[in-house]
Parts: sequence; C-alpha cells; structure tokens
Amino acid sequence: MARKPAKRPTKTRPTKTRPAKTKATKAGPALTHIGASGEARMVDVSDKPATERLAVAEGRVLMTTATLDLIVSGNAKKGDVLGTARIAGIMAAKRTSELIPLCHPLALSKVTVDIEPDAKLPGCLVRASVKVTGPTGVEMEALTAVSVACLTIYDMIKAVERGVRIEGIHLVEKLGGKSGHYRA
Repeated sequence: MARKPAKRPTKTRPTKTRPAKTKATKAGPALTHIGASGEARMVDVSDKPATERLAVAEGRVLMTTATLDLIVSGNAKKGDVLGTARIAGIMAAKRTSELIPLCHPLALSKVTVDIEPDAKLPGCLVRASVKVTGPTGVEMEALTAVSVACLTIYDMIKAVERGVRIEGIHLVEKLGGKSGHYRA
C-alpha cells in the first residue's frame, strides 16, 4: 500500500485584532482614556469650564487590637503613625499625575486626610477629601491619598504585625463637573 505524502502546513498570516470601539453604548458611556484606534490618551479638557469639584474617598487598615493600641498610645518604634500617614496621603494627592499615567496635573486647593482609630474593626478608618477649581475632577487624587495613607500605616507597623490588611478603598462622594453629584 502506498503512503500518501504528508500535507504541508499552509502559511497563514496572523489576524490583526481591532481594538474595541469607544463609542457610548446602551450598556454605558465610552472609555474616555482610549482613542478611536484603541491607544491610551490623555483626555483633552481645554474646552471644559473650570468649576469647583470635590471628591471623598475612604479605606480601612485592619489589625489586631494590640497593634491598634500601640498606634493610639504613640509607642510605635517608627514614631507617630497617624501623623506620618496623614502627611503621606496629602503628599500623594499632590503627586497623583506622576503616579497615574493619564491623570492631569492639578493645582489642588484643599486636601484633608482624616484617620480614625476604630476599636470595633479593630483598625483605622482613613478618609480623604480633595478639592479643586478646574476643568476635571479629583477622584483619583482622593483615592491616591487614601491608598498611600493606608500603605504608610502598614509600613510603620509591619514589624509588629505582618498580617495587617488594607481593605475597602473606594470613592464615597464626588461633586461638580458635567456628571454632577455621585454618592456611594
């Protein structure tokens, strides 16, 4: 019986995938940081009016009661945990555009970071409020402030407790701009 010659694989060209269109659909609005051909881009806000905008974000740092007591008593080896975390959060909000690639640099008019020890968690509730008068919102600045403040708390107590958890970082409220008021 004669053997059939093996079939040669046919050369195929790889198919190019087209990026998803960024038009608004019934499912929701378009992604503003993606151009028509799928490339990342910074949104042009030059035609937007400067309005007062505010964003509030929060998160939690969970730990044992013993570690929380160490923070509250001011006896952590690295120093004032809450004061250091507060300053770190404020500094982070001011540098958000250096950390998040497509964020606009903004002249923030107000940043507050409040940290409340909470024995019920046990841990700390971190809340940041950021305000600007400008053409774009400050949600990322508020979220960055909370994130870095939480990370700073972790850094200052990790020698005592490695199992500390950072949880629930989210936007609580946003005011101003075309999309109006949002509250979680």
